[in-house]
Amino acid sequence: MQMELIETFLDLCETRSFNQTAERLDITQSTVSGRVKALEKALDRRLFLRSRSGTSLTLEGMRFEPHARALRVNWSEALRATRDAGPTATTLRVGIQRDLTSTNIADWVREVRAFLPETALYVESDFSVQMCNDLVQGELDIAVIYTLKPHPDLHFETLKEVRFRMVSDVAERLSDVPQDSYIMAEISPAFDRVHRSLLPELGNAPVRCGQNSLLEALVTSLGGTAYVLEETAEALVASGRFAFVKKAPIIPQPVYSAIHLRNRHRSSHRRLIQMLAAHFADRPAPPISV
Repeated sequence: MQMELIETFLDLCETRSFNQTAERLDITQSTVSGRVKALEKALDRRLFLRSRSGTSLTLEGMRFEPHARALRVNWSEALRATRDAGPTATTLRVGIQRDLTSTNIADWVREVRAFLPETALYVESDFSVQMCNDLVQGELDIAVIYTLKPHPDLHFETLKEVRFRMVSDVAERLSDVPQDSYIMAEISPAFDRVHRSLLPELGNAPVRCGQNSLLEALVTSLGGTAYVLEETAEALVASGRFAFVKKAPIIPQPVYSAIHLRNRHRSSHRRLIQMLAAHFADRPAPPISV
């Protein structure tokens, strides 16, 4: 069976729109219809019902959906198995939230290499939504993320949290922070909610940034005030130019592990998640208070 038929079917299960699926897959709507018809012919069952109110799955379509998701992952794993080369038999693919590659993640990588010496390790950094998509597609085995993207094929666990602290070279206290030189961190929806509730007066900052390394570069180059990861904040303060802003709340950012549901009970994946939890457990979270 052609995997493009499965991909089209699964995308249509999400969008419930032939037009939207065509846009997302960069194909024509007639191609989407043709693929659905080909899949329905192969299965000898109707999978979708189309009406003025939209597109819906038939009972057969709902029954086929979990099998289609399993087929997609199995196909991806088969491709990886045939492409793996070198002295190791398998490759473990790990995705890490871009901000967290600086939080001594090499210590965790060292642990993994000791735990799985015969396994090649591939590590990349990306953003939460893309890594969740890669897990669903079977392109990653495990991911460390900031933001959950609920999906029936994904399993999430809370690892701990990292902390963001406000530093400045223009203000000593929170009440003195000028909004026109404030660089606002937009780390995740959870971070944004806490920031809005605690610091509504700084919600209209002229410069915004969603990545810690860029926040550090901007506040270093432009000056001003910004929230950065605690490790980054400590380094900036140690430079002598910046100081922690007094009365500014410490904002925690939850960190999660994400794996494909089928790997939830595998001993190797359980051990890897335990290692991650231990890695971030060294960063206890203080209460959020002014």
